[in-house]
Amino acid sequence: MRIGRQRNRRFAALCLAVGAVAALALITVAGGLWGERALETDFSMKNLPPSFRYPFGTDWMGRDLFVRTVAGLSLSIRIGVLTAAASAAIAFVLGLTASLGKGADTVVSCLTDLVMGIPHMLLLILVSFAVGKGFWGVVAGISLTHWASLARLLRAEALQLKESQYVKVARKLGKSPVYVAVKHMTPHLIPQLLVGTVLLFPHAVLHEASITFLGFGLSPEQPAIGIILSEGMKYLVMGKWWLALFPGALLALAVILFQAIASAASSMVDPGQAHS
Repeated sequence: MRIGRQRNRRFAALCLAVGAVAALALITVAGGLWGERALETDFSMKNLPPSFRYPFGTDWMGRDLFVRTVAGLSLSIRIGVLTAAASAAIAFVLGLTASLGKGADTVVSCLTDLVMGIPHMLLLILVSFAVGKGFWGVVAGISLTHWASLARLLRAEALQLKESQYVKVARKLGKSPVYVAVKHMTPHLIPQLLVGTVLLFPHAVLHEASITFLGFGLSPEQPAIGIILSEGMKYLVMGKWWLALFPGALLALAVILFQAIASAASSMVDPGQAHS
């Protein structure tokens, strides 16, 4: 009975994750196809409330807010995937480097503490602004500021593996620290790396929207969620509630879908959760 319930929970989590991946993929593809439509203006249709023709209404330039929101979220997802992968790669390299020796561990620890000691949003804005804002500024800013927590987790796991019996035997057989780290530690770090990478997605998406909203991210010409929300805030006092409600709700939905994928991935790769 208990084993059956556990399998049912895992199957339900897997189905939810597959559905979440499909929904996010659909948004990404649709947003990419609607890139040009998101920029089309029609001042005769400006500030229209939600209707059958315009499910999310229109904005102050008569642009279809539904098309614009999907295109903006698609851009955010693509940035999230790119930056999460880059941050995870940095975290993995540093976490593995910490196992090479005391000196390497000290350098990795100091670098991680330095990044985590600076207010996250401030560091993100500074890096993005220094690179020149825009698409690559956002990518560089998020990639270079989101790896610290995952690097600390992978470092702790690598140091624990370093004390395991099979690693000690490999070193007594004359294997180099680099060989031991790559050959024997990497397979055990992959599950934590995969889950950590998925968990980085929602943070990357939210922070991209945040710095764009503040004016330090993507350019105003691009249909980004942060730009849509920033423009919509100006019209809320005029009763144009749909300009912020629907884009914000869709952004929140995307974050929830990412969290569902991360939860399912964690339950699949973590034996402790699988048998709990």
